[in-house]
Amino acid sequence: MRFAITYPLVTHPYHPDFVTSAGIAQVAAAAERAGFDGIGFTDHPAPSHRWLEGGGHDALDPFVALAFCAAATERIRLIPNIVVLPYRNPFVVAKAASTLDVLSGGRFTLAVGAGYLKGEFAALGVDHSERNELFDEAIDTIRAIWTTDDVTIEGRHFSARGVTAHPRPADPPPIWIGGNSSGARQRVADRGDGWAPFAAPAGLAKTARTVALSTVDELAVLVDDLRARLAAAGRDADSVDISFGCSAGGDPASDDFDADAHLAGLAELAAIGVTWVQVGVPGDDISHTSETLQRYGEQVIARF
Repeated sequence: MRFAITYPLVTHPYHPDFVTSAGIAQVAAAAERAGFDGIGFTDHPAPSHRWLEGGGHDALDPFVALAFCAAATERIRLIPNIVVLPYRNPFVVAKAASTLDVLSGGRFTLAVGAGYLKGEFAALGVDHSERNELFDEAIDTIRAIWTTDDVTIEGRHFSARGVTAHPRPADPPPIWIGGNSSGARQRVADRGDGWAPFAAPAGLAKTARTVALSTVDELAVLVDDLRARLAAAGRDADSVDISFGCSAGGDPASDDFDADAHLAGLAELAAIGVTWVQVGVPGDDISHTSETLQRYGEQVIARF
């Protein structure tokens, strides 16, 4: 089991300390010291004001922000949560990802999703109804340009003829595919190195246009489905990472956090095949975030 956080820029308006180079460096370094294995940022280049006012959150560009994390750390992996692939030309994504991977010494994981906010698609000039086709096309294009010279691909909205893009990653970064749907799991079986579902009660699932997922038992059923799809594709299920959150024991930032109950919850997740755990940390104050990371490292990571 490995542990990751998403940088806690989780409100609108944001706390100003969290959008400084010093703040990013402090949180990233604190996570690494505490034993965390990954850190990421969300991807919202053009959210609507209505979404922000309705419970959304502000965001930094994930590639730029992760570059600051890379410079402030030595070991922790850089795992965006998540990059919405249809928002960008895949050659641009491939270049940003390979640059970050090369400069960080091979520490990048490209976690991606198809996206759901129609207003954001419209603002970026992307047809929301094409997102699944664009998503699959992007993954294939990114893998090709990471591994091959003289790439020729005729895309839905681009024509690439004889493209070569160096520097390349020494080893292609893993590609994790986010989402709770059967389509997401099939993409993992066909194209992915990891699956990143997320807890989604019925209300959130409707908003995010995904499948509701609330309990470990529900997750176990979906993991079994993923394993069956991987087997049908002739792939080893143990080679594919699965990332999820653990709500057992309560909020790690709370004085009421029950580390023993949380450890039991982690063991339950590990037993069904989860290999990475996403840990929520507070975004109210940099010091509180750092303290929570340290305490979680001592009470959970070191013991697990």
